Amino acid sequence: MSIAAALRTRTTPPRLVDVTAVAPQLTPLARTATRLHPCPGSPTPYDSSVGGPLLWPADEPWPHCEGPHEWDGCNAILSPEDVRQRRRIRAAVANQPGGDPPRTRYTPEELGIEERIKAGRPWPEGPIPLLPVAQLYVRDVPLLCPPGQAEADLLQVLWCPFDHPAQPETALFWRSAATVTDVIDTPPEPPAIQFPGYLPEPCLLAPEQITEYPNIMELGKGLQRQLEDWRGWQAAGAVLDSFDTPYPLDSSDTPCSKDFYNEFYTGRLSVAPGWKVGGWTRWGLTDPLPRLCPSCGTEMDPLLTIASGEWNSNYPDWIPDEDRARSLSSTTHPEPHNPTMLDLAGGYDLQLHVCPVSPDHPHIELIQ
Repeated sequence: MSIAAALRTRTTPPRLVDVTAVAPQLTPLARTATRLHPCPGSPTPYDSSVGGPLLWPADEPWPHCEGPHEWDGCNAILSPEDVRQRRRIRAAVANQPGGDPPRTRYTPEELGIEERIKAGRPWPEGPIPLLPVAQLYVRDVPLLCPPGQAEADLLQVLWCPFDHPAQPETALFWRSAATVTDVIDTPPEPPAIQFPGYLPEPCLLAPEQITEYPNIMELGKGLQRQLEDWRGWQAAGAVLDSFDTPYPLDSSDTPCSKDFYNEFYTGRLSVAPGWKVGGWTRWGLTDPLPRLCPSCGTEMDPLLTIASGEWNSNYPDWIPDEDRARSLSSTTHPEPHNPTMLDLAGGYDLQLHVCPVSPDHPHIELIQ
């Protein structure tokens, strides 16, 4: 392993308790997920990445979205370069001594750039070039095995940076990396994007395999009641105090609300936050329902979670050990919990499901 790769290593801390000791019925429901752990960097087309350059054949047309693309009449119309410049300026300002200083501490040049960006761009017309979102090599994420495409060892995800109607229109491409001998030099970029949070910052990845269990809403009522029984948690060695739970303890040191067990299991033991491949879906915005392929009716599997953040401060035990030990803040990536700088619908994630029979028909939806 290179020094650069070693610096990107991420390790999820062990869970506070083995949940299968509380409910052995969960054992056969375990799934392997790969946390991708995006890290600030400068990826090349030959790296797995978020927001990096793609290994795209020079002789293959770049995909475009035909629309429609309608302005909401509210948000400023910015180009991708506008967004990058604004991020660089605001990160540099935020990293000055004293935290985030007032606007008066911007340089005249920075103020001029901000004023120009604020003026906006013309609303784009015609087809919009798609933006690279993620590129994943099977060598880094072995869970990627598209059925019927044994030669495919590379997944590329792109999207249109406009709502259709409430999230970006997403496209998947599976290909064999060995067949790409001439890579496109400068792919087209959209002249404007609807929201700055739809433009990912380039990140390298530090893939890590973990074990996940279903969201509590996907469990039967009997198993849910079992997870609400404090005696089972005590027998499994769970040690909780008032810091661990938002609910007060009664005289027997038992949390007073059964909702605590649901929150504790769902938030800290079952489904990991952040970018990942495979695993289980973290439901919340919608109730769990079968996602059926519109082409063949087969139930679709979770493929890729595109996240607005790598962890939630309410559940710090998902923060990798390495991120606890050092700050990742820099002049280009000031938010360690969100190195990709994506912000989807105010902090939601996007879940890509794919049909195991027809992998070219993805389904995407917002999840909380």
